[in-house]
Amino acid sequence: MAVGINALAVTFVAHALAVIAAIMVLVWSISYRGGLAWEATNKNLIFNLHPVLMLIGFIILGGEAIISYKSLPLEKPVKKLIHLILHAIALALGIFGICAAFKNHNESGIPNLYSLHSWIGIGVISLYGFQWVYSFIVFFFPGGSTNLRSGLLPWHAMLGLFVYILAVGNAALGFLEKLTFLENGGLDKYGSEAFLINFTAIITILFGTFVVLTASAKSPSPSSSNDDTVDYSYSAI
Repeated sequence: MAVGINALAVTFVAHALAVIAAIMVLVWSISYRGGLAWEATNKNLIFNLHPVLMLIGFIILGGEAIISYKSLPLEKPVKKLIHLILHAIALALGIFGICAAFKNHNESGIPNLYSLHSWIGIGVISLYGFQWVYSFIVFFFPGGSTNLRSGLLPWHAMLGLFVYILAVGNAALGFLEKLTFLENGGLDKYGSEAFLINFTAIITILFGTFVVLTASAKSPSPSSSNDDTVDYSYSAI
C-alpha cells in the first residue's frame, strides 16, 4: 500500500540527511576521536572504523539501496541490479565494521558480545545476509518461478524494511552506548562532542524515517507494456 506522495520528492530529503550524517560521523571520528586505522598502537583508532563503516557503509548505503529501487526512473532490470549491488556493498562494509569492533576489543582486552547493542547487531547483520542471499537466488540468479517470486515478494519487502528499521534503531543504541562510556570516562555531558554524537544519532533516525517513507510512497516507473500505469509497489519480479 502506497502513501499518496511522490517517492522522488521524498528521496531528496533522504539524500541530504545521508550527506549530513556521513559528515557528522567523520568529523566525530577524525576530529574528536583522533582518526581511523586498521593497525595502530592506539586501539581507539581501530574502533573508530566501526561507527564510520556501520553508518556510511551499512545504514546509508543500505538505505540508498531501498531508495534506488523505489525512486529511480529506470527499467526494472536496471533498478534490480542497482538495488542488489548497493545492498551487497552495504553488507560487506557492515561485516568489515563489525570486524573492526571485534579487532579493537580483542587487542584491548575488552570482552565481546556483552551488550544489547552487540547482540542486536549480530542478529541484524545475519538477517541482512540471509535476506541478500535468498533474494539473489530467487529474484536474480538463477531465479525462481513467477509464482514463487510473486509469493515471496511481499515477505521480501516486509523483511527488508524490518531489518533496516532494526539496524537504524541499533545504530542509535550504539551511539548512546559509546557516549555513556565516554561520559563515564570524563567527557563533558554538555560539551560539543556529546552534542555532536546525539545529533548524529538523531539525523540517522531521520534518514531511516525518510527511507521508510520513500519505500511507502508512490513510484512512477517505466512500463514494459508502454501504458500509463503507475507502479505503487517494489515490483521486484
